[in-house]
Amino acid sequence: MIVLFTDFGLEDPYIGQMHAVLAREAPGVTVIDLFHTVPVFNIRAGAYLLPAYTPEFPPGAIFVCVVDPGVGGERRPVLLEADGHWFVGPDNGLFEMVQRRAGTYESRVINWQPPELSASFHGRDLFAPVAAKLAGGQLPDSEPGALTAPEGSPWPDDLAEILYVDHYGNGITGWRATVADPEMSLHVGGKVVKPARVFSTVPPGTVFWYANANGLVEIAAHRANAALRLGFKAGDPIKLV
Repeated sequence: MIVLFTDFGLEDPYIGQMHAVLAREAPGVTVIDLFHTVPVFNIRAGAYLLPAYTPEFPPGAIFVCVVDPGVGGERRPVLLEADGHWFVGPDNGLFEMVQRRAGTYESRVINWQPPELSASFHGRDLFAPVAAKLAGGQLPDSEPGALTAPEGSPWPDDLAEILYVDHYGNGITGWRATVADPEMSLHVGGKVVKPARVFSTVPPGTVFWYANANGLVEIAAHRANAALRLGFKAGDPIKLV
């Protein structure tokens, strides 16, 4: 199984091009589009989102992860095996939180290159073929190597920031619900948000925060758009008080 996690968006042809390569290089292998709306160029947001969405996948799943504003530059292509999953992508901090939270891991620098490698589309030309090789039981030419510390490191274990706003207007944060006091109030944009267990426990229109299904603190509203109600966006800071 190969899983795609990118900031490519859904309107452009890039995802389709990656699917074409995977269909050619790994025919018959299941390919899942997990996330293509990671905030563009936001490596840190991707890094905190990624470990929240991987536990449901079976052992051996291969994640092709591309949030790569430095493509064509000096950043290295890497492999990370963490808790039975493979991660393929740029060495730019995107795998920082996956590695930090893993029980076991090994990172490798990819040496293999295809006959033709564009300067600007390593997702298609390098990372997808590497994933296809892994899916076929082949470890591409690579060598052990530690991941590069991300820009601005050390990053906190939990990020007090809105990482992503979904189409419902819910704000997904980088704070794990397991380390958040369920009685705390959440502050965002000068407004106070109270906790609730789930949507149906509050009246329609009420804004609240809760532990979402992926284990993160999320700001939501019952049958309403919390982002519009409170005026928040991805990148805004939060505070649990």
